[in-house]
Amino acid sequence: MSHLYFKVDVLEQFCRDAFQRFGFSEKESKIITDVLLTSDRYGIESHGMQRLSRYHKGIESGMIKVDAVSEVIFETPVSAVIDGHDGMGQLIGYQAMKKAIDKAKKSGMAIVTVRNSNHYGIAGYYARMACDKGLIGLSFTNSEAIMVPTNAKQAMLGSNPIAIAVPAEPYPFFFDASTTVVTRGKLEMYRKAEKPLPDGWALDQDGNPSNDADQVLRNIVSRAGGGIMPLGENEEISGSHKGYGYGMICELFTSILSQGLTSNHTHTGGKGGTCHGFIAIDPRAFGEPEKISQHFSAFLQELREAPKADGRERIFTHGEKEALAMERVETEGIAVDQKTLVEMKQMSEYLGMDFSQYFGRLFLEDTGYESIYSG
Repeated sequence: MSHLYFKVDVLEQFCRDAFQRFGFSEKESKIITDVLLTSDRYGIESHGMQRLSRYHKGIESGMIKVDAVSEVIFETPVSAVIDGHDGMGQLIGYQAMKKAIDKAKKSGMAIVTVRNSNHYGIAGYYARMACDKGLIGLSFTNSEAIMVPTNAKQAMLGSNPIAIAVPAEPYPFFFDASTTVVTRGKLEMYRKAEKPLPDGWALDQDGNPSNDADQVLRNIVSRAGGGIMPLGENEEISGSHKGYGYGMICELFTSILSQGLTSNHTHTGGKGGTCHGFIAIDPRAFGEPEKISQHFSAFLQELREAPKADGRERIFTHGEKEALAMERVETEGIAVDQKTLVEMKQMSEYLGMDFSQYFGRLFLEDTGYESIYSG
């Protein structure tokens, strides 16, 4: 896979301008861009710039409604249900977690669920929103059905990630993972690279293991059968039922509590219908936040200092790799796949933007574009 590196501010300006061209306000474009680039800053390429094409297609097709206004349809002091009315997932997610945070500060904890939304980026962004305010944050989302339940051959659940962020030192505990072995975005990256999928990732239409990223992705879109394995792969002996169960927990906090579309009914008839869930917990509900954070930080340090297995030099705690990735990005920039750059150029042409204004003249190998490169 061939990548080029760009400064964050260059990509940030390009994204903000693009989303404003789509019709979002300056404030809205800033939020959407922040979610996207936070993924790339954390080293999660599958949900960063690589996703721009998905949003372009969603807006162009009408699945994502630029002028949608979210509506609170049920509310208590500690909960709410929001109907996103098919708007941009990042904006709906931001609004929902902000509401959960505000309620938690008043009541100690809160749960907000969302229905009729769209892809909202990385789940961890919203968990970190709460964490940055001194709260414990959790975030969930369902998605288009890509997970094949244990003993099945048809995808019925989404990648259904679960994210949690907790204040700690020297950096927060940060866990964000799909309940499938990998996300759909990872398969898209392998297809772009024209590489076979590793064993234990995906199933074909008959429920047999497959290494063909293009075939699996086409089957997901057409609902021909097959998809991605749950955590634990596709057999109970390796723990498949656990990943399947975690996916169901995510479904509970997203589509079930919001009474929205379960994963197997999303993305039909031109409608996304994605559902989200957000939880914010104020540590004050359990004592002094500083002491709780110190207690947790001490345990995290003990984990890092635990005896290492032979040949291993370091034990990471969740959030540590993201912190290291952010440091690298500050000096090296964000890596963007050349095929993603082609998609970005096509999007800029659709929007009437001058791609070279941001990226100068770049050379994109085997793309049909003579040349874009810049400094």
